[in-house]
Amino acid sequence: MTAAAVLSSLLFLAALAIIFAEKMHRSITAVAAAALMIALGRLLGFYSEQAAIDSIDFPTLGLLLGMMIMVAMLEPTGFFQYLAVRAAQASGARPVRLFILLGAITTVVSMFLDNVTTVVLIAPVTILVCEILGISALPFLLAEALLSNTGGVATLVGDPPNVLIGSAANLSFGDFLTHSLPIVAVAWAGALLLLLSLFRRELARRPKNAKALMRMTPADALNEPENARRLLIVLGAAVLFFLLDPLLHLSPYFVAVAAAGAAMAWIRPDIDQMLKRIEWSVLIFFAALFIMVGGLEAAGVWDLVVNLAQGASNIPPVYFGLALLWTVAILSAIVDNIPVTIALIPIIQGLGEGGMNTGPLWWALAFGAGFGGNGTIIGSTANIVVASVSERTRHPITARLWLRRGLPVMLLTCTIASILFAAFYAWF
Repeated sequence: MTAAAVLSSLLFLAALAIIFAEKMHRSITAVAAAALMIALGRLLGFYSEQAAIDSIDFPTLGLLLGMMIMVAMLEPTGFFQYLAVRAAQASGARPVRLFILLGAITTVVSMFLDNVTTVVLIAPVTILVCEILGISALPFLLAEALLSNTGGVATLVGDPPNVLIGSAANLSFGDFLTHSLPIVAVAWAGALLLLLSLFRRELARRPKNAKALMRMTPADALNEPENARRLLIVLGAAVLFFLLDPLLHLSPYFVAVAAAGAAMAWIRPDIDQMLKRIEWSVLIFFAALFIMVGGLEAAGVWDLVVNLAQGASNIPPVYFGLALLWTVAILSAIVDNIPVTIALIPIIQGLGEGGMNTGPLWWALAFGAGFGGNGTIIGSTANIVVASVSERTRHPITARLWLRRGLPVMLLTCTIASILFAAFYAWF
């Protein structure tokens, strides 16, 4: 192994360790590590500024930015709060029914919008509804994060790892609906039943003030009903164009950016306020990770890893895929699933260049990253957000509590995905 490969690997692992320790914001860590990777590359002659720019996956960033812009415009309309109040009243103030409805709404929204933004907007309303009813919000918040992560695996835009995988493997929105959605539906149902069992004691408590909830007017939550209607029309059109990709040959990032542009032209929001609501730190984090991974590739690290992986090519392909699924799931539970996905994409691409059929491996990566992120409180950004929001309640979510509830969900959903993946391997 060359000095470039050793030093770049150590830098990458050190950056992951700092991100995992959460001693510094992950975007700051990623940008500093990316700058060091370029400096190391210049010093040893294996990486340059232009190569770093070329390593950034701009289609992925464009897709994320387009969806973020639409979410940033939808947020002030009160649409998410409207959905939560509607669900609470439809439940008849019954905790089990409320649990299912809020979990389902969060999941469906997360299939088409960023799951982090979804839980950020729905979690505070959940706390309000639970306070009115006089019940603990903890089971509902945990379920919203876990079911959101699970359901987000179903679509191209439902989870950041899917966006990365779709771009790298040239998978369309329709590909995810046909290959991922059926498995996610079964896994989601299993996760919901398991959560109902795990929280049966908390959900058995009767609400203290159901009448106050039923007197709430959902329409009052809609601050800008006309803008909400317009945004839903644009979002629906974007989803339609995602589905028509095989016919129109329009890239997902172009559709997302075009939809964002159309929405801005139609609504004409306060641009300064809208820009403040976009999660720029996530985009910066992605770009910096791309630069780091590009440095590893330029240093020859991925070639070494690919050669090691190809040494296991005598393993039956279906078992190789299952091993990848569980390896990614475990890694995603320990480290945020986004850097895990970015690190493994070039390895799978390298295996494909070596002649291996990597089609099933992309889906194994998607299932492992999406379901594995439920295992710990730091496995997914949505988990961290919900845990932070729960600090407003009397019973905040702790890392130990998440492990007792999230880890069983992770194990169950990965097991379901493994069984269905093995049964329908040829389809992938």
